[in-house]
Amino acid sequence: MKIFVRWLPLAVLALCVCGADALAESVRAYIGTYTSGTSKGIYQASFDTATGHLSEPELAVETKNPSFLALQPNGKHLFAVGEISEFAGKPAGAVSAFQIQPKGKLTLLNQQASGGTGPCHLSVDKKGKCLLVANYGSGSIAALGIDADGKLRTGSVIQHEGSSVNPQRQAGPHAHFIVLDANNRFALVCDLGLDKVLVYRFDPTKAMLSPNNPPSVSIKPGSGPRHLAFHPNGKTAYLINEMASTITVLSYDPQRGTFAEKQMISTLAENFDGKNTCAEIQVHPSGKFVYGSNRGENTIAVFAVDSESGKLSSLERQSTKGKSPRHFTLDPSGGWLLAENQDSDNIVIFRLNVQNGRLMATGQTVNLGAPVCMVFDRARD
Repeated sequence: MKIFVRWLPLAVLALCVCGADALAESVRAYIGTYTSGTSKGIYQASFDTATGHLSEPELAVETKNPSFLALQPNGKHLFAVGEISEFAGKPAGAVSAFQIQPKGKLTLLNQQASGGTGPCHLSVDKKGKCLLVANYGSGSIAALGIDADGKLRTGSVIQHEGSSVNPQRQAGPHAHFIVLDANNRFALVCDLGLDKVLVYRFDPTKAMLSPNNPPSVSIKPGSGPRHLAFHPNGKTAYLINEMASTITVLSYDPQRGTFAEKQMISTLAENFDGKNTCAEIQVHPSGKFVYGSNRGENTIAVFAVDSESGKLSSLERQSTKGKSPRHFTLDPSGGWLLAENQDSDNIVIFRLNVQNGRLMATGQTVNLGAPVCMVFDRARD
């Protein structure tokens, strides 16, 4: 017993020093792309959470313009929008359901119309029963049922109406993002054309959405709300505005599905005078940091989160080593950030300092034509 007690502190110390390395694993990444150039569909790669190394992407399935992806919570199926101009002989985009096979290959199960034109984002509800889709071109959203075998069935469609102050980009609605809150009760939609975040009550059994009361929160005119991410506490949301290059901090009432603005902060350096549009936003799992991407300045803007108010203060802007970071993602360990640079056809890996939130490029760049979105699935083989 004395020998065991003597060595126990050393074992605990070793675990603490090893940190993420002791818990490291290989995870599978799926990457959505635009296929007008060299890419052919959805790609897969292996990511090492200990070293931050991403393997060369391999084609998982050939399909047209699978720009955004979403995984079912049970890990059996993957869903993708298809940014196409025609589906089943009508002007519409598509959504596709895929079975995940051994070694990560994908098999098409079926396709359905997206409920509008220019589908740009989708998400799966927490129970894996419903797929939600945002259609940028038509400014509509759709809710489709997911059968037990992963196939999609037709559901409900809601058409947004209205406009905002920019006649070039906001003459009509442009739904850009849709996600469910942590309680799976409300669907939240960022509409760039309306300068609003719309809120819908969600019925997963019927794949139905209905307007909340109040139905939306208005954002500063001309902002162009694009994507939204929640703090782990579920009571603060961070909204990135594409046109204004700002982040709006919102308090959220999960019981009523309502928002109230707390703060608006720029994503750009004070001396930046070029053209810029924002794209992706994510919150670190610790809740201490927020990250947003700038296309034009071509940076990831890093912010610290005030633990009491949830408000943001700027930490740094890190070059993405490429052009137009349409998307970026944090790996499951929270120790790495991978930036998908659409217009320079590359993915760049950054080490994330979990103590201060700052980023450092690892030096690895992976080439892939027009990468748009990356999601992680734990490798099972």
